[in-house]
Amino acid sequence: MALFDKAWARQTGGQFVLRIEDTDRTRLVPGSEEQIYQTLDWLGLGPDESPLLGGPYAPYKQSERLETYQPYVDQLIAEGHAYYCWCSQERLAALRAERAAAKSPETGYDRLCLGMTKQQRAQLPGFTETPVVRMRIPDDVELGFHDLIRGEVHAPHPDDQVILKADGFPTYHLAVVVDDHLMGITTVVRGEEWISSTPKHLLLYKWLGWDPPQFAHMPLLRNTDRSKISKRKNPAARLMWFREQGYLPEALRNFLQLLAYPTIAEGQEVESFESFTARFRWQDISTGGPVFDVTKLDWLNGQYIRELDVDELTDRVLAFAVSAGQLTDPSEQTIATIRAAMPLIRERLTLLSEAVPKLSFLLTGDDELAFDEDSVAKLKGDPAAIMEAALRALDGLLEGGFTAEAIQQTLRTEVCEKLGIKPRVGFAPIRVGITGNRVSPPLFESMEILGKASSLARLSRFASSLQA
Repeated sequence: MALFDKAWARQTGGQFVLRIEDTDRTRLVPGSEEQIYQTLDWLGLGPDESPLLGGPYAPYKQSERLETYQPYVDQLIAEGHAYYCWCSQERLAALRAERAAAKSPETGYDRLCLGMTKQQRAQLPGFTETPVVRMRIPDDVELGFHDLIRGEVHAPHPDDQVILKADGFPTYHLAVVVDDHLMGITTVVRGEEWISSTPKHLLLYKWLGWDPPQFAHMPLLRNTDRSKISKRKNPAARLMWFREQGYLPEALRNFLQLLAYPTIAEGQEVESFESFTARFRWQDISTGGPVFDVTKLDWLNGQYIRELDVDELTDRVLAFAVSAGQLTDPSEQTIATIRAAMPLIRERLTLLSEAVPKLSFLLTGDDELAFDEDSVAKLKGDPAAIMEAALRALDGLLEGGFTAEAIQQTLRTEVCEKLGIKPRVGFAPIRVGITGNRVSPPLFESMEILGKASSLARLSRFASSLQA
């Protein structure tokens, strides 16, 4: 919602407003409001007006605007568009159960309290002292409206919606209409689950004598099995999860765009927010229930990583690694090593979180490097003889000439050719001795970064382990 909200606001010279709609006190989750701010800022989709930033229509939290809503509730009651309802929750639950047992098509409130005084209603069962306020929906309510994305839409007939709860808080339906009008909102972007509520909102605009805004109802994101994404079942529904995994914010923003909007050109999926904003049109949004496929995001994130220059990528990797606890107060030497090695792994990265683990062998002490048992067991030929030849060959290289090119040529000549073995056989034990594994970033460049002394120390230790 924020992505398309902000694109529209930027394209039209408007303001993107973030309002915290917290009138349902039973659903408040500690920390969730802060997470909204952090997520939007991280994605580069921060609002122009919000509870944090303020603005001309503050406050932007509905729980701080309760006095604003009461006069409109009183007006609706006085004009016969709303009424008090004293039915208890037990009575409403029994009504629903009775209808379900009878397989009745009726699902809304039965208007028992309509036209009654408190004293009259108190004489009947299922009474509670503290009433709610309900809209009185006319039988001929207009059910059709124009949607910016979907065109002409028809919603089901609504029931007598509660607009003021017993705790004195308005429901979403009243609060959003009042706030949108008072804050000058011209375009409301929300999920398609609110289509059925739109006739109620349009009624409130009509009764209060206000012009309604435009509505754009976005399709709901789906899991790969087409089920609705749930925060309880899918960690990826929590946007900060992507930051914790090591995704780039610009890649995630681009991915969210692609879920419901066509690419700028066939085969061209990487696009800046500025480019997207310039060509954005509501009618081009797909309503087909977009699938949130993290595999596609992984690919896109890799594309963005490879577009970063080495220094910026290194800075992002370091910032992530420190925040994620992969590194603790890294030394200048550690930072320099990671920066030097980043070109070796950039093409192989999908997530920022993968960088430090891939380079961990460079950050481990020569005497602390562990040799993977499975990697050692799968070595071909005579690893001990290969190590003896490699140590002898590398020892002859000058410290200043210990470059990737010189290392490779020396090992190819002195190990592979002289022992009569293929490079993949000859280089494999050297790779395990240097990195601890048969699979690693480029071997010879890694050895150049380690330097001659460290490389020889590791290979000597590995050679000794083979003889043990």
